[in-house]
Amino acid sequence: MAWAPEWRRAEPRDGRASRDGRGGTGGSGLSRYWEPRAFGSREPPLCFRIKNSMVGVVIGRGGSKIKDIQSMTSTKIQIVKGDSEAEVKIFGSEAMKGKAKALIQTLVRKQEGRYSSVASVDNAASQSSAGRDLRTRPVVRQVRPLIDWDHVKAEGAAWAKRKWADLPPIKKNFYVESTATSSLSQVQVDAWRQENFNITCEDLKDGEKRPIPNPTCKFEDAFEHYPEVLKSIKKAGFQRPTPIQSQAWPIVLQGMDLIGVAQTGTGKTLSYLIPGFIHLDSQPISREERNGPGMLVLTPTRELALQVEAECSKYSYKGLKSVCVYGGGNRKEQIQHITKGVDIIIATPGRLNDLQMNKCVNLRSITYLVLDEADKMLDLGFEGQITKILLDVRPDRQTVMTSATWPHTIRQLARSYLKEPMIVYVGTLDLVAVHTVKQDIIVTTEEEKRTLIQEFLRNLAPEDKAIIFVSRKLVADDLSSDLSIQGVPVQSLHGNREQFDREQALDDFRSGRVKILIATDLAARGLDVRDVTHVYNYDSPKNLEEYVHRVGRTGRAGKTGVSVTLMTQADWKIATELIKILERANQSVPEDLLKMAEQCKLQKGKKDSGNGARNPQGKAKQFY
Repeated sequence: MAWAPEWRRAEPRDGRASRDGRGGTGGSGLSRYWEPRAFGSREPPLCFRIKNSMVGVVIGRGGSKIKDIQSMTSTKIQIVKGDSEAEVKIFGSEAMKGKAKALIQTLVRKQEGRYSSVASVDNAASQSSAGRDLRTRPVVRQVRPLIDWDHVKAEGAAWAKRKWADLPPIKKNFYVESTATSSLSQVQVDAWRQENFNITCEDLKDGEKRPIPNPTCKFEDAFEHYPEVLKSIKKAGFQRPTPIQSQAWPIVLQGMDLIGVAQTGTGKTLSYLIPGFIHLDSQPISREERNGPGMLVLTPTRELALQVEAECSKYSYKGLKSVCVYGGGNRKEQIQHITKGVDIIIATPGRLNDLQMNKCVNLRSITYLVLDEADKMLDLGFEGQITKILLDVRPDRQTVMTSATWPHTIRQLARSYLKEPMIVYVGTLDLVAVHTVKQDIIVTTEEEKRTLIQEFLRNLAPEDKAIIFVSRKLVADDLSSDLSIQGVPVQSLHGNREQFDREQALDDFRSGRVKILIATDLAARGLDVRDVTHVYNYDSPKNLEEYVHRVGRTGRAGKTGVSVTLMTQADWKIATELIKILERANQSVPEDLLKMAEQCKLQKGKKDSGNGARNPQGKAKQFY
């Protein structure tokens, strides 16, 4: 007979409150019992007693064990605690009552057996000291020896030395400064940096600082000794380096570790990719003798990994082979590519860690490491996998880290994985969206969102292309279905779609077969579609980092763009910081957003004052 248990606490029989937090009586004769909903059988219950100390064993954590017994035997079990013993009442058929009693007694015997085994050990210990006067001789306890941490560290250092003892030599410096670059005066350098989005470069090395290299204002200044690189760049149609490239190239080519902080769409990928090509091809040992890949690029998402791999193919250099390794792709095929021999691995941390643990990839040969979009990798919880991966990468490697933001967590990561780096950041280390995007904020209600997006789509020109960002996968599917029914060609991109469908959606959007892409924040990082004209935040982002990344999907490569963000009362927490971002980018701040920020401050002030009034001594409350 099936029934659903329902636990409740009965009032004490004598009307007094229980004094112990575990439901015990504390010797007061009070009782606590757990009782399911009324059971249909009117037969008298089967009653027996168990020790109070065994009640918890029978009930189990959260009532799990007693629920299982009741479910298996179709009975109702009631336990009433007394002074020293608890009465167990079992309701149901005769056969099932006996079965339930046997199960309970088995649990009790097992627990008592554990107690007796512990007691026998204690007795044996006491008997072994027969003939001694235990009342006069103190009990001697064996003291564990202290851990010699200096010895442990020394052993670890010795192990690491043995592990990397047979590494081949590595070369890092390939930079030859051009005459035009070396002839720049400090005044000219400062003026150039100021004009190019206020580029700042610092040496994070402890002690004596190194000279900051002058920027390479032309492609020829950086790669005049590498004609194949220049040929590829000119073929792509670029006129001059972006600010982050101009300052990063002379640093990376000298073999120094680099932290590059710049807004999305500013050319960070080529700032590490092209020096990496030169690094690989110029090592003392040949690529055939290396017995493994020499360059590793870790990215947070599959889409960004595929995009970096496409850039590798586009700017191919001296036949360097690359492979993209990511979850959702054909694992067997990826392993086959690696086994055949590759020079560059572009990977998401999860899949690469899987191949590493199964010994499908050799990471000892890596001499050039890139952590691309490191802040997003931390947001997605990849730090554990990154740590495991880098255990197998030689410690004297060259490392480049890129990020669009510079929070405290990224600084910690840089301190762990980079050695004496230089940092180059474009603009400011504070959050700021690209200046080439006009940012509109609309304060509205949840009910009005559908009307506003319909109006937005009607006003798009035929040549416009827009990404609509939503907060949840369900909203993406719902919105794309509605628009498809209305005859609007759209594609959607989110984590629940199969990898083939995600790639097809991006391909349709890039090629222009569809002009509208509805996406979660999966598309906010690193997605490089140059002709996106509009970003529409149907759902406001949860934090300002994601806002900056979303806005950065448009206004790329020197073009202009428009972003529209819908905000409701539920988004009031980010209003104050959003105003700062708008002001830094010289955008107008709507009156409704200012009012929302003011309400946020008032609400926070009330909350703080209320907490102070209720808890004047500042002590944390304790809940039992």
